[in-house]
Formats: sequence, structure tokens, C-alpha cells
Amino acid sequence: MSDNSTATTGKTPVDFWFDPLCPWAWMTSRWMLEVEKVRDVEVRWHVMSLSVLNEDRIDELPEEYRELLEKGWGPVRVVVAAQQKHGDEIVGPLYTALGTRFHNQGEGPTREAVEGALQDVGLPAELADFADSDVYDIELRASHKEGIDKVGQDVGTPVIAVPGADGEQIAFFGPVVTPAPKGEDAAKLWDGTLMVASVPGFYEIKRTRTQGPIFD
Repeated sequence: MSDNSTATTGKTPVDFWFDPLCPWAWMTSRWMLEVEKVRDVEVRWHVMSLSVLNEDRIDELPEEYRELLEKGWGPVRVVVAAQQKHGDEIVGPLYTALGTRFHNQGEGPTREAVEGALQDVGLPAELADFADSDVYDIELRASHKEGIDKVGQDVGTPVIAVPGADGEQIAFFGPVVTPAPKGEDAAKLWDGTLMVASVPGFYEIKRTRTQGPIFD
């Protein structure tokens, strides 16, 4: 699922798995774009799916969250269809278009928002039809599995993976942060996250969220 664009740029590849439904993954992705400006890294975008992650325990979840996950299949299916038909390079721009409409503009994961996002990046609105199709679900599940296998089943989106000192990837969930840091603040969070994540046997730092995502 990964592209090889970083092989020619010389930048460190950062693989980022997202579900466009998740506002917290959206916040992290906007921070990651800031990191690209201040560190010698290049993000490679991949889909994962909260709907896939939770499908075996859907009956245990609150009704409101179940309804959200039912809607969640559509956007990731559309992204995978766009990737299959138009290449890896469209995934990042399409995610930005979807997230801007879903989260910043408050449109939510509607058919109209998906069609608008497709048009924003120059793709045919008819790709939105794949929201109700399982034709690329094998590819969707493969991309999800690639990301979630790196961190385990008890986390969500986003998942980030970077090359470690020994050549093996270091992968982690998060960071969960709001608002998305910019400039040197983005760089500091990146450096600190890598430092912590690279410690063998390190698993978790966490505190209760006291505010929701701040979109700007």
C-alpha cells in the first residue's frame, strides 16, 4: 500500500493511517502537515477504518456510535476507490478535502460532502457511488490491517510508523492533541514523540481529555 516517493526525495518516510470520520485523527494529520514543513519528513497516507476495527463488537457499543460507524464505511471506501483508480498520490489531498468538509465546515460524512470533496481535488463526483460498494473492501481491509497490526487492536486512528535506528519501523497511536501545533511547537512535539516511542518497552502516556478538537 505504501508508495515509494520518499526514495527519490531523500526524506524520512512517515506512514500515517487515518479514518476520515475521526476528528482526532484529523487534528493529528494537520499537525503532521506542519511537521513536514519543519522536519525532513514526507508523509505517506493510508486508510484504516473504525468500522472494520469495531465490527466484531458493534453490538456492545452505544447506539449513537454504532450509527456513526455505519456511516463510516462510505468515506473510506471512496478514498480506497480513488486510490485504486487514480494512484497513491491522491490519498492525501482527498483526505484534506474530506476532513475540511466533515470537520472544519461541519458538513459531516454526507454524500454531498463526499461529492464536494471529490470535486475539490478534481475527481469525478461519481466516485461517491463506491461508498455503498464492497468492490474494494479487500484493499480497504488490507490497508487497515497493515496499520493496526503495527500497534495492536486496542487503539484506534491515527497510527503513525517511522523507520527506527535498526531499520525496523517504530509505530504508535496518536498523538492526540488539540489544537494542532504549528511551527516550532509542531517540531517539538514530533521530536518528543519519536524520543518516547523509540524506547523499547514503552507503551503509553495518557490523561483525560478536557476539551474537544479545535479546528482552525
